[in-house]
Amino acid sequence: MGARAIALRLALPACLASALPFPGLAQDAGAVAGRNLPAGTILSAADIASGPGAGIDPAVALGLQTRVAVYAGRPIQAGNLSAPDLVSRNQVVTLRYERGRLTIETEGRALGSGSAGATVRVMNLSSRAMLNARVNADGSLSVAHPAAGARAFVRLRGRAFV
Repeated sequence: MGARAIALRLALPACLASALPFPGLAQDAGAVAGRNLPAGTILSAADIASGPGAGIDPAVALGLQTRVAVYAGRPIQAGNLSAPDLVSRNQVVTLRYERGRLTIETEGRALGSGSAGATVRVMNLSSRAMLNARVNADGSLSVAHPAAGARAFVRLRGRAFV
């Protein structure tokens, strides 16, 4: 009876594969936190190190914001990142309503945070009315006009007007 070579292929998660002492099971390099990253940190090159693990590609992670805290040396997962917030809660923002050649701008207070394209609840500071607005790339908020045929409802001094 002679010695036989056996080829072994294992499909293991990255956390197990990197812990096993078998050569050839090393994972591709991924993004690893270079320091403790609190939630809300916008990632820069100084925050990311390259190391073994199941982290995402470091080039993809640059410029994204952490949703949860990531500790030094831990892989940065895609689910822990989101687009950076352009509007934060309680921030005074510019509200813009545009329809045709009519443009109205006023100030409002954001009641939530959001990135570009997200819908945020806002309070108009002059009228104290609550409304939803879409975050623009420049950080301003656009108020959508009602759909065609929709009726406006206004309450003034206890009386309802349609």
